[in-house]
Amino acid sequence: MVTLEEFRRLPLPASEIIFENGVEGEPMYGIALIGHHVNLWADSEEFETTTSILGAPVDVKATPIEYRWTYDDGQYRTTPHAGEPRPDGVDPYEYKTHTSIVYEEAGNYDVALETVYAGYFRTGGSGWIPIPGVAVVASDPKVNSIWKTETRLVSEDCTENPDGWACESPFLKTPPWEQG
Repeated sequence: MVTLEEFRRLPLPASEIIFENGVEGEPMYGIALIGHHVNLWADSEEFETTTSILGAPVDVKATPIEYRWTYDDGQYRTTPHAGEPRPDGVDPYEYKTHTSIVYEEAGNYDVALETVYAGYFRTGGSGWIPIPGVAVVASDPKVNSIWKTETRLVSEDCTENPDGWACESPFLKTPPWEQG
């Protein structure tokens, strides 16, 4: 029999947080606008390994059963769904998914995820036997950069007038994914 403590000691994989609107070439960052659905999901799958208990080989299977999201703005979500990309043809700003979030303030938010695994084991030719309890594995957090948009007509660009409106725009500054 595999105990819960033995199950939790196995190298269970952390799910990867995927942003549908990620920064190209920077997998640690998502980018979106205030007031619109930001779609993200957990890249996870069932995990199987063989271990040895008292010298005998034992197959162990870990199945994701729950995802605990922390969006860093006071919102949390627990869902049995890993999430998924939006279907083609839907409004990317209005379509809600199992794991999407709407931010009401601009800023950089550390998105955290915990994947909850149910465990099963088998020896020899037996069927899968449940392991009582669960294992929780934290993922590396990722940053969701939420921006606001504002438009105005101006008569000069920032080269001509560095103190002009929008010349202190975050687009003209080093984004968080390029900061050292």
